Amino acid sequence: MLDPRAVIPSHLLQRAQRWLSDDIDDSARAELQAVIDRGDEADLADRLAGPLEFGTAGLRGILGAGPNRMNRAVVVRTTAGLGRYLLEQHAQAASRGVVIGYDARRMSRAFAEEAARTLAAAGIAVHLFPQRCTTPQTAFATTYVGAVAGVMITASHNPPEYNGYKVYWANGAQIIPPHDKGISDCIDAVDGARQVPRLTLDEARARGLLHDVEPSVTRAYLSRIEQLSLHEQGRDGLRIVYTPLHGVGFETASEALKRAGFSTVDPVPEQVEPDGNFPTVRFPNPEEPGALDLAFKLAEARSAHLIIANDPDADRLSIAVPRPEGGFVQLSGNQVGVLLAHYLLTERADAPRDRLVVTTIVSSPMLGVIARALGVRYAETLTGFKWIANRAMEIEAQTGATFVAGYEEALGYTVGTVVRDKDGVSAAAVFAELTAWYRLQGRSVLDELERLYRRYGLFVSRQASLWHRGVDGAARISAIMAGLRAAAPERIGGLRVEAVRDYEASLRKSADGSTSRLDLPRSNVLAFELEGGNRVVARPSGTEPKIKFYFDVTERVAADESLEQATRRAERRLDDLQKNMLARGAEG
Repeated sequence: MLDPRAVIPSHLLQRAQRWLSDDIDDSARAELQAVIDRGDEADLADRLAGPLEFGTAGLRGILGAGPNRMNRAVVVRTTAGLGRYLLEQHAQAASRGVVIGYDARRMSRAFAEEAARTLAAAGIAVHLFPQRCTTPQTAFATTYVGAVAGVMITASHNPPEYNGYKVYWANGAQIIPPHDKGISDCIDAVDGARQVPRLTLDEARARGLLHDVEPSVTRAYLSRIEQLSLHEQGRDGLRIVYTPLHGVGFETASEALKRAGFSTVDPVPEQVEPDGNFPTVRFPNPEEPGALDLAFKLAEARSAHLIIANDPDADRLSIAVPRPEGGFVQLSGNQVGVLLAHYLLTERADAPRDRLVVTTIVSSPMLGVIARALGVRYAETLTGFKWIANRAMEIEAQTGATFVAGYEEALGYTVGTVVRDKDGVSAAAVFAELTAWYRLQGRSVLDELERLYRRYGLFVSRQASLWHRGVDGAARISAIMAGLRAAAPERIGGLRVEAVRDYEASLRKSADGSTSRLDLPRSNVLAFELEGGNRVVARPSGTEPKIKFYFDVTERVAADESLEQATRRAERRLDDLQKNMLARGAEG
């Protein structure tokens, strides 16, 4: 009988054997050996296709054995490289140390402990959360204890088979260039995981290199959230339904809401306990259809005024509110971001003169319109909260402006400077407050949203993706982007293209031929500015074989027409833009 291993090419077997000899986890070694023994060439090739690429989001991948998976050996090598880079960059890296937090996903605690053991062996002090925590807690702790970096073990809202490794710099924000490249180069220089020194946790404590993050740090975080409050009135009687989607958000979110005076908070019982298997949701992302069904059901039964949902590591926030005709509507990330920012900009009695709000180039243009109307500084960044936080700090340092809020359309928000990253807990507390404040004045969140639309314009957004799978998928995507650059359309969906922003070339070109520079890092993104304040943005996905299109349209709402009428008009325009761009992409 033919040995199944005989069908595997020798070069794959050799690479597998090298990995097996360096792996530090017996269960992972057995897993990879089983793949070899059953002769599964495709599975083996995929596991060895790595290593996982370390970038500005750190690492994220499927749990399993091999360099292209998340496992103990990958974490040890990554941490060894991070430690080497920190020692090169910071004279006080050893004494100031690194904060490490972890969520409730499979292997999160084990990965956190491996990271702590590795850093301690390099002589770097470690501040380890003694229990699972949220991502915002780790980001906050990094600056609060004065660490040179932070590490959070999480895969955020990815499916249960994933985990990840996120790195924060000393400023509490996610790393950006050149640090991502520098850390990656140091990781590449690390030998196999078996050659990396590691202390036991007891040894690290005995040498004074391992410290627990004290509960006082989380208390300080919650106190800072309390200080964000603008209005204390109207909170009695507000009924809130909350879900952490089987994640780690309940403890801090419920305490933040309690401190804010919200006494009626009903957690979704099936989802309140942390569980890395996420048994009640197919995909633990509050944006996914069906993810909030249990919250909707409980909110109907409780006649709730507000539904609050965090993703599993509580850095994202989703909001749903009652419809006048019954049931609940989930607000978009753009709607929540605009409501939060407008509330913070207009309701503070002692507002600083020079204020700043920041969003991304794919988020709704509405925040920019509001900021200009209110005389507030406004900035846009590339997609990703790492850019928002770092850009906000850069502008603060240059101008002395006070950063008020930032958001991205993918349910990420930051309020003030409590956390220099997206924070679904502080945003939840502020959104509950604005809901109570508007309710005290006799209007709902939807009433306030309509008021903003009538004042600043109705902004409606939509996303669509064009997939190109297969061996030639990447080439087709590149060809489509190249074609849009070489021959930019003069009209899209019947609307005139007034300018094209090419973020790869760092150039904005108007229809009249005039040009200006774009002050953002280079990125493969094209934005088409259309007449009437409308817009289309195209960018390839960084993780999947598709082009993502972002469509934004704006309509004036006449005094004598309903918001529904204007919305239908905007939706028809979105349909035209989407049909046109997807057709162009299909032809590419």
